[in-house]
Parts: sequence; structure tokens; C-alpha cells
Amino acid sequence: MAHGEHGDGQLEARGEVALARLALDAGDLAHAAAHLAEAVVHDPQQPDLHEALAELCALAGGAAAARTHFPLDGEVYLGTLVCRAHVEAAAGDWDNAVGLLAAAIGFEPSRPWAHAAWLAREDLPDLVDPQSAAEAVPRALGGLPDPLPEEMREAVRPFDAFVRAAVRRHPDHALLLALASGLVRLSGDTAEAVRLAERAHRLAPGHVAAVMLGNALRAHGDPDRALAVWEAELARDPSDSHLAVDVAELYGATGRPAEGLRWLDRVLAADPDHPRAAPARHGLRHRIDGGTAHLLALADHHREHPDHEYAPDLLAHLARQLPWLGMVPGTGETTVNVLHRLLESPGTGRGGGPAIAVPRLEAPSAVTAVRLALPAADVAFREVPEPDPRVPLRPVATRVWSWRGTDPVPAVPPPSAAAAELVRDTAEVVWPSPPAAYDHAVRLAGLGPADLLGVLAHPPAPRADELGRALLAHQPELWVRAVQSFACLGLAHHRTDEAWEGSRRRELLLDLLHGAEDWTVEAAGFALVAVAWTLPETRADIAERLVERLHHAAAAARSRDVAMLPSLCALVLACPWADPAALDLARSLTRTAPAATAAPDDGALAPVRRRGLLRRLFGRR
Repeated sequence: MAHGEHGDGQLEARGEVALARLALDAGDLAHAAAHLAEAVVHDPQQPDLHEALAELCALAGGAAAARTHFPLDGEVYLGTLVCRAHVEAAAGDWDNAVGLLAAAIGFEPSRPWAHAAWLAREDLPDLVDPQSAAEAVPRALGGLPDPLPEEMREAVRPFDAFVRAAVRRHPDHALLLALASGLVRLSGDTAEAVRLAERAHRLAPGHVAAVMLGNALRAHGDPDRALAVWEAELARDPSDSHLAVDVAELYGATGRPAEGLRWLDRVLAADPDHPRAAPARHGLRHRIDGGTAHLLALADHHREHPDHEYAPDLLAHLARQLPWLGMVPGTGETTVNVLHRLLESPGTGRGGGPAIAVPRLEAPSAVTAVRLALPAADVAFREVPEPDPRVPLRPVATRVWSWRGTDPVPAVPPPSAAAAELVRDTAEVVWPSPPAAYDHAVRLAGLGPADLLGVLAHPPAPRADELGRALLAHQPELWVRAVQSFACLGLAHHRTDEAWEGSRRRELLLDLLHGAEDWTVEAAGFALVAVAWTLPETRADIAERLVERLHHAAAAARSRDVAMLPSLCALVLACPWADPAALDLARSLTRTAPAATAAPDDGALAPVRRRGLLRRLFGRR
């Protein structure tokens, strides 16, 4: 929670506690309980809240009687759950108190539910039955990410400390040791997780202990021992198909995907509709075959089985850092390279007015990126190469740019302020997959083409958050390309009631794709790929158009640089259903073209800030 949000939460909590006290004074315990349940959600550590909760228990005739004011039947409000945990603790029912608090942690692990004085009691491990302590752990584990992010560890720390203390008090309770190893593992203490799981497995070599030991060994960097434990357990009891999938994927993660396939084939033979096995098989085939065919198959699987959530999760994992499939790619124009050097020069500021002389005409959007970061900069192109990049592939009705000699000028008016702000709020530099980006952009469906085309030439400034500031300071071109990509995705949602062939949205995107060389060509190409991944009936048409654009770029590249060529190759390769000869051409051009579409490496960012930006953009740790 941000500092301002915490302050607002404290204020809201105090207000709810004040209302609860008025209800207590009136003897209305039910309304008082409702206000305290609201207060604890706003600020779990509010001292006045816990005093008022104690008063409610006293007026109810004791904590045991106060339970009825925090019922757990039906759909339970989170605040009610947490208050009931505190009431159970006050009543001395420590087993229930710990279990309910663990459930709250699992539901929303970033909140400091565990920072309760009673959970820190030194004698609590003696008061809680070890079986109850063991059963509480998976309630918390169910909602915790793996591994636990640093910012969540402090929130969960008191519960982790209690579980470790319970293990020390009950060192021979196998289930407690096994499940505790999972919590300890998520906190990053993998050596201790292995120790606990190994002891649990020795004490009671059952299914839970084997699963948890394998998890601990895998996290500790010993995958072969993890595989041995899991395979032995599956030989003893082959009923856990999800464990078989874990075995298969661990083989894939250790460079042996072919060995993993036999496990998945076994699962699918018994259960063809298994929610994880078919997606996992596509994942392993992708490791073996490369390319994008199996990534597309994951998207198709999720469209056909929307309840199989593993498919989009796996697709997001495999597509991260892949140009256009999971992120907006970088670009290799001289203009952008000079911009990077200027931004990293100590004397360059946003108010400066450097002159940038570029030998040959480049993408107009590159100039836009320069002026976004350095508004007073002057960019001059010395000559126009042949073939002329300003000339569209064919006559088009929609143009984003015009030229005064070699100076690009927007050919569309700026968007409305509301439209610019909506695109600003929607645009992202990374996305889980093309269909996910397409779905995310549906919020732009209400904008007209004039506004969305205006955004292409007049992009709004980045959002005023940490990531936006970092992009503006170090790689403003990524933001421009992100805005253009989502503006084109917005166009892809225009009049979706029209059939694709002959539709206005198709006409607009193809005009952009066939237009003068610019980043807007690539953005339109990405929007078309996202449409094709989402709507299979459009695939043949879209691949044909993208291949046409690639052939034109490849021909131009014989006599001059074509900065967008690697990006066009990536877009064509994102269409594995395309003509095999075109795919071969894209692959060969990718091998010989500069690696401009790779994720920006550390050298492209400022020494102090680069690590945080890369982590935010690309999920690196």
C-alpha cells in the first residue's frame, strides 16, 4: 500500500471506529460489529479498533458470546473474518483464531493481518494444537505467490514466525513439518525448507511430504533429487495427475523436454480434458520446436477451454520478453540511439535544445519520441534514401504523417483531452499475450477513429508513476510505441459488429500497415496479429497482408537500412499459419538483421535506475 493510501486507510478506519463507538453507546452491537469489520479492512493495526473490539466483547457478555456478531456462514466479508479471528483469540480458542487469520492472509497477503499482538505470544505454539497449526498453513499458502515478493514478506512475517515456532515445539509432527516447509520456502529460506521436508518425509513418507520435499528441492536448486522423490511417489501412487505434470515441466525446465512429454502423454491418455496437461504439452513442444506455433496453440486452447486458466498463465510466461508477443520491442534508428546518449549525458535536461543531425530520413515517430523527452530538440534529416520511405505501398485513405521536405508533420489533429487520457491510462509496455492485449484495449472501443489516429502522431506523456518517469528519462521511444500499439488495438475494436472482410476497422489498420515507413506500421501490424490470434477466421487475410509488407521491406533493405525490418519479421513469425516460404524468409532476415527488437539490455538504461526499470518491465529478479 502506498504511503498516501495508508494515510487514507487510517482516516477511514478511525471514522468507522467512531461510528462503532456510537453504536456501542446505543447498545446496538450488530451495527458496531459491522463498522469494526469495515475499520479492520482499512487499517488492521488501528489501536482504537482493537480497544473498541474489546468493548464490544465486554458488552456482549464475553468474547465467546461476541462470536455471533461476526458470523462465518455464507459469503463472509473479509473484515468480518479478521474480527472473528481476534474474537476467537480473546475467547481463548487459539486453534480457530490461527486458522481464520491464516485464511485472511491467503485471501489478501499484502495486508498486515498477521501483525496481531496475540499471534506473537511466546506461549502460542503451546496453546495451538499442532494439527490445527498444520491445517492453518495451507489456508495462507493458497493465496501466496511463489516466491513471495519482498514487499509481502513483512506482512506475512509474524505468521511465518509462529509456524516456525510451532515446528520447534512439535518437531515430530510430520504434517506440520511438511506444510511449514512450503511457507518457509516461499520466504526464500530454501535450505530450511529442505531440512523440514526431509524430516517430514522420514517421519511419514506419504504423498504430502513427498510433494513438499520435491518443491523444496526444486527451489533449492536440486531438480534431479526433486524428480527422484516425485517419480518414486508416482510409482507408489500414480493418481496425482497434477504431480505428473510438475514432473514433466521440471524435465522441461532442466533442458530435457522430450523426457517430460511421456509423462504428459500418460496423463492425457487417462484424461484428455486435463486442465494443465495439454497446455503443459504445448509448453514442452515449444521448448523443443521453438517458433510460435505452440504459443498460438496455448491461446487457442484457452479460447476453447476458458476455464483452463493454466494455458494463459503459461503463455504469459513463455511470451515474456518476446517482441510483440509479450512486449513492445525496441527500435534501432540512429535518431533513437542519439536520444539515448543525450538522455544519459549529465548536462542534458528536458529544457535543453540539442540539435540532432541524422544522415538519412528515419521514422517520423522517432522525432516524436525525441520531442517527448526533449521538447526543444531540433532533429534534421540530411537526405532521403531510395526507395523513398515516405511513399506508401499503395494508395491509402488514412495518413498519419505528411512532409515538408524531410521534416515530418502530423497529418491528423491531436485527440481530445479525454481520449488522450484514456489511451494514457490504457497503454502498456508489456502484456501477457496478444489476445490479452486485445482484450485489455476493449476499453478504447468507445473512442472514434479520429481520436485514435490523433494519438498516433500526438502521444500523451507517460503516466506520472515510477515506471512512467523511468521511461521518459531513459527510453521514451518505448512509451511512444506502446501508445501507438494500443491506439491501433483501439482501432481493432471499432465497429466489431461488422464482419472483418470489408469492415472499417480492417480498412483503417491496413491503411496504416501499408503507409509510409514509421512505427505506426508496426503498431498496426501488431494490432492485426492480436486480431488474428483472437479471431481465427481472420488469420489467412492478416498473414497475407503482413507478408506483403515484409516483402516490400526486404526489397528496400537491399539498397538502404530499414529499421523496422526485424520488427516486421517478428510480426510475420507470430503468424505460424502463414506461407512456409514467408516464414523461412522472416527467419533468415532475423538472423542477419540487427537485434533491435530484443528487450532493452542493462546498457540502455542509467546505471542506478536500470535494474528497477527492467524488473518492472520484464519481470526480472
